[in-house]
Amino acid sequence: MIRLGVNIDHVATVRNARGGEHPDPVAAALLAIEAGADGITAHLREDRRHIRDADIDRLKAAITKPLNLEMAATEEMVANAIRVRPHAACIVPERRAEVTTEGGLDAAGQIDALRPMVTALRAAGIRVSLFIDPDIRQLQAAASLRADIVELHTGAYAEGKPNELERLRNAAAATTGLGLECHAGHGLTYANVQAVAAFPEVVELNIGHFIIGQAIMDGLTTVVHCFRTLIAEAR
Repeated sequence: MIRLGVNIDHVATVRNARGGEHPDPVAAALLAIEAGADGITAHLREDRRHIRDADIDRLKAAITKPLNLEMAATEEMVANAIRVRPHAACIVPERRAEVTTEGGLDAAGQIDALRPMVTALRAAGIRVSLFIDPDIRQLQAAASLRADIVELHTGAYAEGKPNELERLRNAAAATTGLGLECHAGHGLTYANVQAVAAFPEVVELNIGHFIIGQAIMDGLTTVVHCFRTLIAEAR
Protein backbone atom coordinates (compact mmCIF):
# COMPACT_ATOMS: atom_id res chain seq x y z
CA MET A 1 0.00 0.00 0.00
CA ILE A 2 1.15 3.50 -0.78
CA ARG A 3 1.58 5.52 2.42
CA LEU A 4 -0.11 8.82 3.25
CA GLY A 5 1.74 11.36 5.36
CA VAL A 6 -0.38 14.21 6.70
CA ASN A 7 1.27 17.60 7.21
CA ILE A 8 -0.24 19.38 10.21
CA ASP A 9 1.58 22.74 9.80
CA HIS A 10 -1.54 24.73 9.05
CA VAL A 11 -3.32 23.58 12.17
CA ALA A 12 -0.54 25.44 13.95
CA THR A 13 -1.03 28.38 11.57
CA VAL A 14 -4.65 28.70 12.71
CA ARG A 15 -3.62 28.34 16.36
CA ASN A 16 -0.96 30.99 16.07
CA ALA A 17 -3.36 33.46 14.45
CA ARG A 18 -4.90 34.06 17.87
CA GLY A 19 -2.30 32.60 20.21
CA GLY A 20 -3.16 30.09 22.87
CA GLU A 21 -3.23 26.35 22.33
CA HIS A 22 -6.25 25.75 20.09
CA PRO A 23 -6.44 24.11 17.63
CA ASP A 24 -3.72 21.77 18.82
CA PRO A 25 -1.55 20.31 16.01
CA VAL A 26 -0.73 17.27 18.14
CA ALA A 27 -4.43 16.50 18.61
CA ALA A 28 -4.87 16.90 14.85
CA ALA A 29 -1.99 14.48 14.24
CA LEU A 30 -3.58 11.87 16.51
CA LEU A 31 -6.92 12.27 14.75
CA ALA A 32 -5.27 11.93 11.33
CA ILE A 33 -3.56 8.72 12.45
CA GLU A 34 -6.85 7.37 13.77
CA ALA A 35 -8.39 8.10 10.38
CA GLY A 36 -5.68 6.17 8.51
CA ALA A 37 -2.65 8.42 8.06
CA ASP A 38 0.58 6.43 7.94
CA GLY A 39 2.76 9.24 9.27
CA ILE A 40 2.86 12.88 10.29
CA THR A 41 4.88 15.65 8.67
CA ALA A 42 5.72 18.95 10.36
CA HIS A 43 7.94 21.76 9.07
CA LEU A 44 9.91 23.53 11.77
CA ARG A 45 10.71 26.78 9.98
CA GLU A 46 13.55 29.05 11.04
CA ASP A 47 11.06 31.82 11.89
CA ARG A 48 8.71 29.38 13.71
CA ARG A 49 5.74 30.85 11.85
CA HIS A 50 3.57 27.79 12.51
CA ILE A 51 5.12 24.70 14.11
CA ARG A 52 7.04 25.42 17.32
CA ASP A 53 9.88 23.50 18.93
CA ALA A 54 7.52 22.34 21.68
CA ASP A 55 5.14 20.95 19.03
CA ILE A 56 7.90 18.74 17.64
CA ASP A 57 8.77 17.43 21.10
CA ARG A 58 5.11 16.70 21.84
CA LEU A 59 4.56 15.03 18.47
CA LYS A 60 7.55 12.77 18.97
CA ALA A 61 6.23 11.74 22.39
CA ALA A 62 2.57 11.36 21.40
CA ILE A 63 2.30 9.71 18.00
CA THR A 64 2.77 6.04 17.24
CA LYS A 65 3.44 6.54 13.53
CA PRO A 66 6.61 7.93 11.90
CA LEU A 67 7.39 11.64 12.30
CA ASN A 68 8.81 13.35 9.22
CA LEU A 69 10.54 16.60 10.19
CA GLU A 70 10.80 19.08 7.33
CA MET A 71 13.71 21.46 7.83
CA ALA A 72 16.06 23.90 6.18
CA ALA A 73 19.69 22.95 5.60
CA THR A 74 21.12 24.80 8.58
CA GLU A 75 23.26 23.80 11.52
CA GLU A 76 20.47 24.79 13.91
CA MET A 77 17.96 22.50 12.23
CA VAL A 78 20.39 19.59 12.00
CA ALA A 79 21.04 19.94 15.73
CA ASN A 80 17.29 20.03 16.41
CA ALA A 81 16.72 16.90 14.36
CA ILE A 82 19.53 15.01 16.09
CA ARG A 83 18.08 16.01 19.47
CA VAL A 84 14.52 14.91 18.60
CA ARG A 85 15.41 11.87 16.44
CA PRO A 86 12.40 11.86 14.08
CA HIS A 87 11.91 8.87 11.80
CA ALA A 88 12.96 11.03 8.85
CA ALA A 89 14.27 14.52 8.15
CA CYS A 90 13.25 16.08 4.85
CA ILE A 91 15.58 18.89 3.81
CA VAL A 92 13.71 21.63 1.95
CA PRO A 93 14.71 25.04 0.57
CA GLU A 94 13.49 27.88 2.74
CA ARG A 95 13.15 31.63 2.28
CA ARG A 96 11.76 33.85 5.02
CA ALA A 97 9.60 35.80 2.54
CA GLU A 98 7.90 32.81 0.90
CA VAL A 99 4.32 31.87 1.79
CA THR A 100 5.03 28.21 1.13
CA THR A 101 7.95 26.22 -0.27
CA GLU A 102 8.32 27.52 -3.81
CA GLY A 103 10.44 24.84 -5.45
CA GLY A 104 12.77 21.95 -4.95
CA LEU A 105 16.12 21.97 -3.18
CA ASP A 106 19.12 22.58 -5.44
CA ALA A 107 20.97 19.51 -4.21
CA ALA A 108 23.18 19.45 -7.31
CA GLY A 109 24.39 23.00 -6.61
CA GLN A 110 24.88 22.49 -2.87
CA ILE A 111 26.53 19.08 -2.60
CA ASP A 112 29.49 20.29 -0.55
CA ALA A 113 27.28 22.15 1.93
CA LEU A 114 24.72 19.34 2.22
CA ARG A 115 27.11 16.41 2.54
CA PRO A 116 28.12 16.91 6.21
CA MET A 117 24.49 17.52 7.17
CA VAL A 118 23.25 14.37 5.46
CA THR A 119 26.11 12.41 7.01
CA ALA A 120 25.34 13.71 10.52
CA LEU A 121 21.62 12.97 10.24
CA ARG A 122 22.20 9.45 8.94
CA ALA A 123 24.78 8.80 11.67
CA ALA A 124 22.05 9.67 14.20
CA GLY A 125 19.78 6.98 12.71
CA ILE A 126 17.53 9.47 10.92
CA ARG A 127 16.39 8.69 7.40
CA VAL A 128 17.28 11.62 5.12
CA SER A 129 14.93 12.88 2.45
CA LEU A 130 15.63 15.66 -0.06
CA PHE A 131 12.70 17.65 -1.45
CA ILE A 132 13.69 18.14 -5.09
CA ASP A 133 12.24 18.99 -8.47
CA PRO A 134 11.77 16.06 -10.89
CA ASP A 135 15.14 16.55 -12.56
CA ILE A 136 17.75 13.87 -13.23
CA ARG A 137 20.64 16.11 -12.02
CA GLN A 138 18.94 16.54 -8.68
CA LEU A 139 18.23 12.81 -8.42
CA GLN A 140 21.86 12.00 -9.16
CA ALA A 141 22.99 14.53 -6.56
CA ALA A 142 20.69 12.95 -3.96
CA ALA A 143 22.19 9.55 -4.71
CA SER A 144 25.71 10.98 -4.49
CA LEU A 145 24.85 12.46 -1.09
CA ARG A 146 23.60 9.03 0.04
CA ALA A 147 20.14 10.36 0.85
CA ASP A 148 17.67 7.60 1.65
CA ILE A 149 14.68 9.28 0.03
CA VAL A 150 13.75 11.91 -2.51
CA GLU A 151 10.42 13.68 -2.28
CA LEU A 152 9.46 14.90 -5.73
CA HIS A 153 8.06 18.42 -5.76
CA THR A 154 4.64 18.18 -7.43
CA GLY A 155 3.87 21.90 -7.28
CA ALA A 156 4.39 22.67 -10.97
CA TYR A 157 2.19 19.70 -11.90
CA ALA A 158 -0.49 20.87 -9.45
CA GLU A 159 -0.41 24.31 -11.08
CA GLY A 160 -1.18 22.71 -14.46
CA LYS A 161 2.13 23.46 -16.17
CA PRO A 162 2.63 21.48 -19.40
CA ASN A 163 4.53 18.17 -19.37
CA GLU A 164 4.98 18.15 -15.60
CA LEU A 165 3.21 14.84 -15.09
CA GLU A 166 5.57 13.22 -17.58
CA ARG A 167 8.58 14.79 -15.82
CA LEU A 168 7.34 13.37 -12.53
CA ARG A 169 6.77 9.95 -14.09
CA ASN A 170 10.29 9.85 -15.55
CA ALA A 171 11.87 11.04 -12.31
CA ALA A 172 9.98 8.47 -10.27
CA ALA A 173 11.08 5.73 -12.66
CA ALA A 174 14.71 6.82 -12.31
CA THR A 175 14.74 6.54 -8.50
CA THR A 176 14.87 2.75 -8.50
CA GLY A 177 18.13 2.56 -10.41
CA LEU A 178 19.67 5.19 -8.15
CA GLY A 179 18.75 3.34 -4.96
CA LEU A 180 16.41 6.09 -3.74
CA GLU A 181 13.02 5.66 -2.09
CA CYS A 182 10.49 7.84 -3.89
CA HIS A 183 7.98 10.13 -2.16
CA ALA A 184 6.00 13.02 -3.64
CA GLY A 185 4.04 16.02 -2.49
CA HIS A 186 3.04 19.69 -2.73
CA GLY A 187 -0.24 21.06 -4.03
CA LEU A 188 -1.96 17.68 -4.27
CA THR A 189 -5.76 17.67 -4.09
CA TYR A 190 -8.70 15.36 -4.67
CA ALA A 191 -8.57 16.32 -8.35
CA ASN A 192 -4.91 15.62 -9.11
CA VAL A 193 -3.59 13.09 -6.58
CA GLN A 194 -4.42 9.86 -8.39
CA ALA A 195 -2.16 10.45 -11.39
CA VAL A 196 0.83 10.71 -9.05
CA ALA A 197 -0.33 7.94 -6.71
CA ALA A 198 -0.46 5.61 -9.72
CA PHE A 199 3.33 5.74 -10.24
CA PRO A 200 4.52 2.36 -8.93
CA GLU A 201 7.79 3.80 -7.58
CA VAL A 202 6.03 6.31 -5.30
CA VAL A 203 5.68 4.74 -1.87
CA GLU A 204 4.53 7.81 0.07
CA LEU A 205 2.60 11.00 -0.53
CA ASN A 206 2.84 13.93 1.88
CA ILE A 207 -0.19 16.22 1.78
CA GLY A 208 -1.02 19.07 4.10
CA HIS A 209 -2.62 22.32 2.95
CA PHE A 210 -5.51 20.75 1.04
CA ILE A 211 -6.29 18.24 3.77
CA ILE A 212 -6.38 20.85 6.50
CA GLY A 213 -8.28 23.32 4.31
CA GLN A 214 -10.85 20.76 3.20
CA ALA A 215 -11.20 19.50 6.76
CA ILE A 216 -12.68 22.89 7.65
CA MET A 217 -15.53 21.96 5.30
CA ASP A 218 -15.76 18.20 5.68
CA GLY A 219 -13.97 17.23 8.88
CA LEU A 220 -10.43 15.87 9.07
CA THR A 221 -11.51 12.23 9.39
CA THR A 222 -13.60 12.41 6.21
CA VAL A 223 -10.80 14.03 4.22
CA VAL A 224 -8.14 11.51 5.30
CA HIS A 225 -10.48 8.58 4.57
CA CYS A 226 -11.14 10.01 1.12
CA PHE A 227 -7.43 10.32 0.31
CA ARG A 228 -6.79 6.79 1.55
CA THR A 229 -9.46 5.49 -0.84
CA LEU A 230 -8.25 7.56 -3.81
CA ILE A 231 -4.60 6.59 -3.60
CA ALA A 232 -5.40 2.92 -2.94
CA GLU A 233 -7.68 2.83 -6.01
CA ALA A 234 -4.86 4.29 -8.11
CA ARG A 235 -2.92 1.04 -7.70
